[in-house]
Amino acid sequence: MSASESLRANRRAIGVAAIGMAGFLLAPYSALSQGAKDEAPASPGATLYKNNCASCHDHPETTRALPRETMAQMPAATILFALTEGKMKAQGAALTEAERNTLVGYLTGGHGPISNKDEWSQNMMCAADKRAVDLKGPATITTFGYDLSNTRVLTARQAGLTKTQLSNLELAWALAIPGGTTMRSQPAIVGTMVFMPAPEAGAVYAFDVSEPTKPCIKWVYRTQGNSPLRTSVSYGVLADGRQVLAVSGFDTTVHLLDAKSGAALWTKKTGAYSYSLTTGTPVVLADRIIVPVSQYEISVAGRNDQVCCNNHGYVLSLSPKDGSQQWRYDTMPDATPIRDRGDGKMLYGPSGAPIWNSPGIDLKHRLIFVGTGEANSPPTHKNTDAIIAIGLDDGKERWSFQATGRDIYLIGCGPDPKPTQLNCVSDTVFRDVDFGASMIIGHTKHGQDAVFAGQKSGAVWALDLTTGKVLWRQPLGTGSALGGVHWGIALADETIYAPVSLVGTKLPDETVDVSKIKSGIYALNAATGDVKWVFATGADCDGDRQQRVPSCGRMYGISSAPSVIDGAVIAGGLDGYLYVLDAKDGKQLWKYDTAVPVQGINGVAGKGGSIDAASITAGNGLLFVNSGYGMFGQTPGNVILAFRPKSH
Repeated sequence: MSASESLRANRRAIGVAAIGMAGFLLAPYSALSQGAKDEAPASPGATLYKNNCASCHDHPETTRALPRETMAQMPAATILFALTEGKMKAQGAALTEAERNTLVGYLTGGHGPISNKDEWSQNMMCAADKRAVDLKGPATITTFGYDLSNTRVLTARQAGLTKTQLSNLELAWALAIPGGTTMRSQPAIVGTMVFMPAPEAGAVYAFDVSEPTKPCIKWVYRTQGNSPLRTSVSYGVLADGRQVLAVSGFDTTVHLLDAKSGAALWTKKTGAYSYSLTTGTPVVLADRIIVPVSQYEISVAGRNDQVCCNNHGYVLSLSPKDGSQQWRYDTMPDATPIRDRGDGKMLYGPSGAPIWNSPGIDLKHRLIFVGTGEANSPPTHKNTDAIIAIGLDDGKERWSFQATGRDIYLIGCGPDPKPTQLNCVSDTVFRDVDFGASMIIGHTKHGQDAVFAGQKSGAVWALDLTTGKVLWRQPLGTGSALGGVHWGIALADETIYAPVSLVGTKLPDETVDVSKIKSGIYALNAATGDVKWVFATGADCDGDRQQRVPSCGRMYGISSAPSVIDGAVIAGGLDGYLYVLDAKDGKQLWKYDTAVPVQGINGVAGKGGSIDAASITAGNGLLFVNSGYGMFGQTPGNVILAFRPKSH
């Protein structure tokens, strides 16, 4: 059994006992607590951790909770926000204010939050006579997929880099974010301006890279109270000519900023349900801001003390003038009581179908394309694990295609739950195979308009853009709750480039031979889905890598969204390796280990780790890569790396 298969089998085997989240999770769960680390409490904080947190945070790969070692590197303010306003507010409410402070102090070793003065950025400010922001250059990175079609492709001119140069790079500089552990968000790039978010710091930095080796900061935007951000930054020009940026936070607040000054034009909280969350990047159009909304009820509702389940995903169209709602598309109707769950309390449904990805937008057909996630309770709605086309002007559903049915999934449940687990159901395939990757709008070689999608089931899909009819499906393994195809795919020259993070195990309803699938990058014919070439990754724990990347022996697939620049595919691995491949045949052109300590040009010590989510962009002759992703048992880090062609 391969490492990925072993991880998948282990996750399914203990799924009944596990509860957690890709974030902060407090909640003792007896089956896991029995296997938690047997640590004699040395302080009140240690006791609080053992009694409230250890059952999840000591088992990050199965619960999706942050490991204690990762939280130790985070600012106290970030964890306190999670307990009072963020993902863990329900669990934090069970503690007194004094207990929360004691717990946070124990987890962080007593270090305080990032200073509002943000001393390092002050030291990197551009000279006073050079603070004006020049936005006359081309906008090359405007949203998650670089353009509205989400292709994740740049020409040599847009990037300032050729395939030959990408084959021989060196580190130009590194920037280290104090207290950062999860580098999940990519910048928007306009001319020489790089608008870089630092999610855990609750900040957006406007970098000028006109001198590529000596970047300076034009302005800094900070959220109120340094509330953490979550999405990447998007850029656009409104109908009145204003050049703006949009970004959203853990608390679902959308921030629309003036790109020249960094001032907030407005902020709008968009959460409608108890566990609403914004993950996909908002998209800026001339007359509207499109905001996808996810939810994390999946992480808490496996517990008997929680109401299950009444959250679902939706898409908003907001007025660029003031953030007011123009329309709202819901992936399903609001949940209603279904049945008594056995203790006099009701089970609710339907629920689920969060939207984790960033919308693809086709202005020609006036359509928005999104993918959804699993169901959280019965009845399973048709829009779970689905690809959906929505009218841009009215928010009405045009068509929906469900890729996987009966996928009811709650962390802490399992395919065969115990009778005592009142919110868990057995009529489920229990796979958690979201469309986490954003939809790509493109064409086949025959000129047919198509939507391309990657699913955590390991499948890559092509659908007719106007009807939703399946053109082809290519299974690359059976995936898992963490991919399969996780955060994104790319499309260039009639070829889909699909990363595979975890292969999965053989399933009764899948004919794919998982023994022949490897983690890595697959190049697929966009017209047929046929595999053109495969670049396989493997475990590398040589030298001191086992210490630097503890999960190197089992997490080495590619989960982050790849990029294509001038005929080169750039992809980052869960083990911290950065790859440049020839797009024609998949041959490796260059490789770099990012999971190493570095000294930031901002005077802050940093280190790289896993590369995940949205991490790779380029502009002005620099390749930008985020390194560090402290979730799911992966390796945390806090650096933004800039690479340039070698000068010798």
